[in-house]
Amino acid sequence: MTRREGPVHSEMQERRQERLLLFLYLAVFFSVASMIALTQPHADTPPLYGNPPDEPGRYLVSRYICEYGRLPNGFDPEIRIPNYGISYAFYTMLPYIIQGLAMRLVHIFTDSELILLYTARMINVLCGTGMAALVYGIGNRVFRDRRFKWLFCLLTMFLPQSLFLHTYVNTDSMALFSTALMGYALVRAYGEGFSVRNCLMLAAGIIVCALSYYNAYGAILGSIFLFFGYFLHRENGKLRYDGAEMLKKGCLISAVVLLGIGWYFIRNAVLYDGDFLGLDSLIRCGQMYGNPPYAQSYAARGIPLIEMFRETPYFSGLLNSFIASYGSMAIYGGLWMYRLYKVIFAVGLLGGLLPRRREDGCPLRKRLWIHGSLILCIAIPVVLCIYYSYTMDYQYQGRYIMPGLLPFMYYVTAGLERWAGFDWLPRRAEGARPLLRRLGGAACYVTMAAVVTALLWMVFGYAMPVYREIGYVL
Repeated sequence: MTRREGPVHSEMQERRQERLLLFLYLAVFFSVASMIALTQPHADTPPLYGNPPDEPGRYLVSRYICEYGRLPNGFDPEIRIPNYGISYAFYTMLPYIIQGLAMRLVHIFTDSELILLYTARMINVLCGTGMAALVYGIGNRVFRDRRFKWLFCLLTMFLPQSLFLHTYVNTDSMALFSTALMGYALVRAYGEGFSVRNCLMLAAGIIVCALSYYNAYGAILGSIFLFFGYFLHRENGKLRYDGAEMLKKGCLISAVVLLGIGWYFIRNAVLYDGDFLGLDSLIRCGQMYGNPPYAQSYAARGIPLIEMFRETPYFSGLLNSFIASYGSMAIYGGLWMYRLYKVIFAVGLLGGLLPRRREDGCPLRKRLWIHGSLILCIAIPVVLCIYYSYTMDYQYQGRYIMPGLLPFMYYVTAGLERWAGFDWLPRRAEGARPLLRRLGGAACYVTMAAVVTALLWMVFGYAMPVYREIGYVL
């Protein structure tokens, strides 16, 4: 082998290894998610409650679309949840539409209700697998060290609760996919500009998000802010804003988004007397036909918000269920797993406070704008979760704050990478830096192994035994 062939051979070998790792990463995610989708129960299963939250009520909408080939009216008695008197058809329905159409196709070949349920669930498994691929694309462009790129992928997609959301009928799965699609489009755009392709990709992410889950709208707002921030540049020592280019690209994105979502909200306005979001009609439906949970909320009973926090361990419960809470918040993992993730989160976020060498030349004002937008994407789902708990249905479910997963895990991973780089050490410790960096790399591999172990232990050590005891799906 000549000297010229050596680097080429090494690069080809590295690419093959990267493709193999990508295949294994996606295959493990798909396999574990599929296993849960095919084994967890569907109907309520007291006293173990191994069934996923709210799936029976959500599945009514997908099943309706499968049977009739059209979207239901939220007031339709066929899809109303017993006792509550409300239906999920008042919310955005893109996930149900795709699930229903896939079920309608499968229904040509079989009448099995079990196969139809599996079809609906597998749509979300595929959404999760697609999200995993997008997260890889984001990490590939954001993290220079490939070890931390993979750590970012594993922390995001192998977080037990994150994977769980892609295994049953819900709108969370497609909403999370949309946040990854918006994030991938923005990362590409910040690296190579807002080409037509990147604009259309961002518009597609906004459309999917807008038609999937209201709680994820913070990601749309954060994406809009990041779009505006891109056009802020430093030129000849002065900050300059390219308003003309922003307007040109913004009009393209806005036009595509309006075409993509306008039909649905116009439909709502026509059906529900101007209520284009459908939320006021949801409340009215509950008052007319049942006893919805918001009738017993803290707000309805006139109890101050602070009392909600005093009466229950709200934030600790929210964090634990963000890490792992399977079934109807009934299946939890071992204490060590929650402590492990809390340590990873704390160390990573603290690492973000360490000094760094700014080599990208990004203006301070633009940097603050970017981080402000990312923090907004994390904060909005938390605020909405608290509001929902207080006014609608008291639950500290971690799935409600999952739309902020990507920026949160970015900060955690970036902080861990900063710790492992040891650039924050004083110059007199320069000689020890190479050894410390090797130790930091080893710590990264240990963390990756711990994350994979925690997921598998949660699934096979805690969730699967409950599913077996219940008797699987039905």
